[in-house]
Amino acid sequence: MSAAPLRLEIRHVRKAYPGVLANDDVSLSVAPGEIHAVLGENGAGKSTLMKIIFGAVKPDAGELRWNGEAVQIANPQVARKLGIAMVFQHFSLFDTLTVTENIALGLDARTDLNELAQRITQTGEKYGLELEPHRHVHTLSVGERQRVEIVRALLTNPQLLILDEPTSVLTPQAVEKLFVTLRRLADEGCSILYISHKLDEIRALCHSATVMRGGRVTGNCDPRNESSASLSRMMIGDELVRLQRERNPDSQRNERKLHVNRLSLPKAHLFATELKDIECEVRAGEIVGIAGVSGNGQQELLAALSGEDQRAAPNMIILGGSPSGHLSPNPRRALGLGLVPEERLGRGAVPTLSLTANMLLSHQKTPYVKRGMIDFGFTRRAAASIIERFKVKAAGPDAPAKSLSGGNLQKFIVGREMERKPSVFVVAQPTWGVDVGAAAQIHGEILKLKQEGCAVLVISEELDELFALCDRLHVIAKGRLSPSIPIEQATREQVGVWMSGLWDTNAGQATEAGHV
Repeated sequence: MSAAPLRLEIRHVRKAYPGVLANDDVSLSVAPGEIHAVLGENGAGKSTLMKIIFGAVKPDAGELRWNGEAVQIANPQVARKLGIAMVFQHFSLFDTLTVTENIALGLDARTDLNELAQRITQTGEKYGLELEPHRHVHTLSVGERQRVEIVRALLTNPQLLILDEPTSVLTPQAVEKLFVTLRRLADEGCSILYISHKLDEIRALCHSATVMRGGRVTGNCDPRNESSASLSRMMIGDELVRLQRERNPDSQRNERKLHVNRLSLPKAHLFATELKDIECEVRAGEIVGIAGVSGNGQQELLAALSGEDQRAAPNMIILGGSPSGHLSPNPRRALGLGLVPEERLGRGAVPTLSLTANMLLSHQKTPYVKRGMIDFGFTRRAAASIIERFKVKAAGPDAPAKSLSGGNLQKFIVGREMERKPSVFVVAQPTWGVDVGAAAQIHGEILKLKQEGCAVLVISEELDELFALCDRLHVIAKGRLSPSIPIEQATREQVGVWMSGLWDTNAGQATEAGHV
């Protein structure tokens, strides 16, 4: 009895861009029903390889075989017809269209939209990826947009499903549901290519792994037989530096730098989340975290803190003692605010502009601008300094933002904001899609800000990240914010319960009062 042919086989693939060899003689194979991880640092060439398989990028050399037959995948339409579906790390959604309309773009033109909306709802409920089909994408949080991408892929009943950082903005509960789905798909014969920087996930889910470094395959293994430390060594070629979070028992005596004072805001649009009586403070030399399921008000809170939403009363947001709820972003920056949004492309950076030009999004004063004129020489040197300090893999300060991998762009944006030496630093999803080495570096820089007396607010859906960084923790649910709890007293089980909006108000108020 002959063995079934491999679902996918890649032989000696090469792809080069100006100044970058993204894939160099890469070979990889995936069997039917296999969950195969692709590991590597940001910029190792993983996403380029996946785009080649999906037909979004044409290789310079090499061969692809599908179910034993040589194929040329000229575009994503050909890939879909073969049975290949992909969930991109950077979403390919149109903001002005609804969820249903976005998903319909990849389907037959004769698809009935009402029937499709029902299928979206049913698929979302089945796999724990609930969506409202008639919502416009611009009203969705990053986590909700991720759900759209995953559901769109599942609706095609793929033979090969490519997932690029699929759990980066999902809660632990949603991740477990997704894993049940993926294992069921694999049992039914669907092959899965899985890219993630979460090594525990890969060890729990994947049958095999290919490790890439610098565009080349450097090893293959069964991740179930490896530790997270050994996988990390294979990825980065060195031991991962473990950072120690310093205790900060005296933070209550430090100056209060940020005070969110009973912030309440009605919905900005039909599908927004109303903010209800949000109370939070962050003091100098302290890191405060906000956990929660995506879509529970994080996006609205960040807009109110940044100045994108200026509907708050002045005294609802106090920066360094100054009422700021009504101020636009630039005056808030003048008061010492540094901010990293959850969306890298579009809010954190302008995709088509160079890294040098993107520096000017948050640096608009001397020495970057002198007498109304931009000093491009200084700005370019500053961008180059961030590239070097944060080990950003880019062609240089003139490289467009969209040419960087997600993790490298994140490192650049974080570095750009830290360069301002803020007194208040607000960061959303600081290590979304970032490899373990880069995540450790970003965490180290955040801890350094704290040690220098900065007040840091971290909004993240990564509980491990919050437990590693924070002195105190809140949970946001349905537009309400829980009382804070010292990180030493918090448990994952408790935080999980609080994510449903169930917290003991009396006990929480006592905790908060003890801090203040």
